[in-house]
Amino acid sequence: MTLRDLRLPLALFAIALAGCSQDQPPASPNAAATSTYAAVARGRIDIEGGLLKLTMPVEGVVAQVDVREGEHVHKGQLLAQLDPEPAKLALNTAIAEQQQATAQIGALQERVKSATLRASRLQQAAQAGAGDVQSADDAQEAARQARVDLDNARAAASLSTQKVAGARYQLQLRSLQAPVDGQVVQRMVQPGATVSPAAGPIFVILPDAPRIVRAELNESFVGVVHEGMPAEVDDDSGSGMAPLKAHVLRIGNVFGASTLEDDPEVRANTRSVQCVLTFDQPPSTPLRIGQRVLVKFAPR
Repeated sequence: MTLRDLRLPLALFAIALAGCSQDQPPASPNAAATSTYAAVARGRIDIEGGLLKLTMPVEGVVAQVDVREGEHVHKGQLLAQLDPEPAKLALNTAIAEQQQATAQIGALQERVKSATLRASRLQQAAQAGAGDVQSADDAQEAARQARVDLDNARAAASLSTQKVAGARYQLQLRSLQAPVDGQVVQRMVQPGATVSPAAGPIFVILPDAPRIVRAELNESFVGVVHEGMPAEVDDDSGSGMAPLKAHVLRIGNVFGASTLEDDPEVRANTRSVQCVLTFDQPPSTPLRIGQRVLVKFAPR
């Protein structure tokens, strides 16, 4: 038999082998883990409430920025300040109006006192027949009008006090302070920049809060996972991090599309429920927000 006669049988044999290999389904990377654990899910490291995105509450020009990216800040620490001059001018104007209103009250109090005394004397004189009744009535009306003016002045003084408080508050709004202890993850502003609440955040803060895991629990595993269930958390990047002990804090009630699945087709067709886990002890290994992990729920 020649070499040409052997080519056809060899080619058919190769095609048959290829067909057999294509019929075998691809192995799932988590198949062994799923057979050992009650459920397996992808997750990511997070904190309750997520990162804080801070905006300047009023519009203005940035006068100073007091922190850098990566810096740790304490609650109440000044982060940035707008040009305070417009707010200071408004405050000084409100204080001047308040002082004027207060001074007017003092003058009107003396006027009311004098008008009341005069009206009383003329009334007594008119009753004794030693005075004009019309003059007594005019004095009574003048005293009444003085009291009305005093009440109006007091109302104006109260309003001016509120204006002063409002001006002080507007001045405070021009300083942005850290709402919690944490780390400045991102700073998006420089002195001289014009900012406003609508312009978006100018700082991103990572609060000093315990890390949690937000896992995407496939709908097929929802029935076997429950609150308080123990779990192991592994680094999904294969860094060799030792497994961390955790337990289920809560399970969501809303199905949604997966956000951690890399394959777009699988992501679109997979329904999952968010499952939040908390660590049994603070991790000794630094965990970064957004870090991907693999969660293995309670051995079978």
